[in-house]
Amino acid sequence: MKVIVVGAGVLGAGVARALAVAGADVELLDQRAAGTGTTATTFAWTNANRKHDPAYHRLNVAGMEEHAALDAQLPGPQSYFPSGALQWADAASEAWLASNVERLRSLDYPARWIQRAEAARIAGELRIPAAATSFAHFPGEGYVLPERLVANLLADAERHGAELFIGEVVAIEDNARAASVSTADGRTLTGDRVVLATGRWTERLAAGAGIELPMLTAADRGSPAVGLLGHVRAPEIDLRCVIHSPGLNLRPAADGGAVVQALDLNADVDPADPPTRTGPIAATITQRLADLLPERGGTPDIDLRVGFRSLPADGFTIAGCTSPQSRIYFLVSHSGITLAPALGRLAATEIVTGGHQDLLSTFRPTRFAGRQRSEYTVDQHATRLGEQ
Repeated sequence: MKVIVVGAGVLGAGVARALAVAGADVELLDQRAAGTGTTATTFAWTNANRKHDPAYHRLNVAGMEEHAALDAQLPGPQSYFPSGALQWADAASEAWLASNVERLRSLDYPARWIQRAEAARIAGELRIPAAATSFAHFPGEGYVLPERLVANLLADAERHGAELFIGEVVAIEDNARAASVSTADGRTLTGDRVVLATGRWTERLAAGAGIELPMLTAADRGSPAVGLLGHVRAPEIDLRCVIHSPGLNLRPAADGGAVVQALDLNADVDPADPPTRTGPIAATITQRLADLLPERGGTPDIDLRVGFRSLPADGFTIAGCTSPQSRIYFLVSHSGITLAPALGRLAATEIVTGGHQDLLSTFRPTRFAGRQRSEYTVDQHATRLGEQ
């Protein structure tokens, strides 16, 4: 079986690797270098923390569990870190945190209350604000280094025979005998199946084949798809897990760095006029981070990057074909980092065997058929503690 995978972000690389391991002949296409789209601007927190829908919660828990197994199989440096995650609340958010911990415990999701002293040991060398009133620890969560994960997935895919090509796909075609993709430079690649793992570009490509796949794709100021990440270049931070606080989210990066995120500021981010290193948004993030650093930490040096989330309109992963006859398999998710290992394996199994994986049954693109967009579109603005 020959499969064309379009999109070499974390989902595309994951399914390409799983298909190659399963024995498929895989060609992977991306319009730029691998991992430079949505994957390059993700907070990369592995979790099932805010997944209220039971089926979606189960899928994300499966994704978390799959990371450890996959990391042991991949070549290259460690990319997955089961560090746990820490959330602390202030007076304004403690009731919300208590409600979330209670809900997660009812699902047997690892969540526990801890005291300030233990929170300080778990967090690393940070100053926890005096205003923090309660602390929750989620030991099963963690993070990945996205660039390493994509590189390791691609290395293993290529080791099993997959090939990576650079080329912008401008059209896809589905017929009874084969599926094909056409690129901007005039090439046509044909296979038994095409997997479209193209993130925020998926709706446009699907529409070109007459398929409606609704996503939130607006890229203007205040759009839920727009997010801002800060990559801390200095000082080095002894950060030992993922942190969510009322004003700032943090996770470790490579070589003593960190990635920070202030969700409440995203509404002011305009991709057409991105925040500068000396502007008010940068100043606010820098001050919030400085307030958490030891006195000797120095003034933070933060590189800001505007990113675009991959958001199916109803908030849930899309996995599968739009009809039993279709040869185009769609794979789109806002939870791509958490789900990449599980979705790669599950989707590859369906494609190669023609069977159906129960964990994916709720997330077929057929759920949109015959419905008005207003019936399923939800607000996906992430603005407060624990959202992402």
